[in-house]
Amino acid sequence: MRKLTFAFAVAAALGAAALAGPASAAPGMPAGVSAPDAVTHVQMTPMERRMERRAMRRHMERRMERRMMRRHMERRMMRRHMMRNM
Repeated sequence: MRKLTFAFAVAAALGAAALAGPASAAPGMPAGVSAPDAVTHVQMTPMERRMERRAMRRHMERRMERRMMRRHMERRMMRRHMMRNM
């Protein structure tokens, strides 16, 4: 299903590119106006970096807790199942 959707997307993109032909990058803009060439780099502040790391750590801890709880419950159920069959 994913491959089929991807194939349709590629075919649509190629079809649109073939229909567009040689067009300008910004057809709606006047000829005298151009986009800025400079690329601005945005760097995180130390506080933002710390907040992101704390959020990721909390996310991983909660994920591990859910995984441990699920394994614990699975083992409990297996044990109950085995004891019932004895």
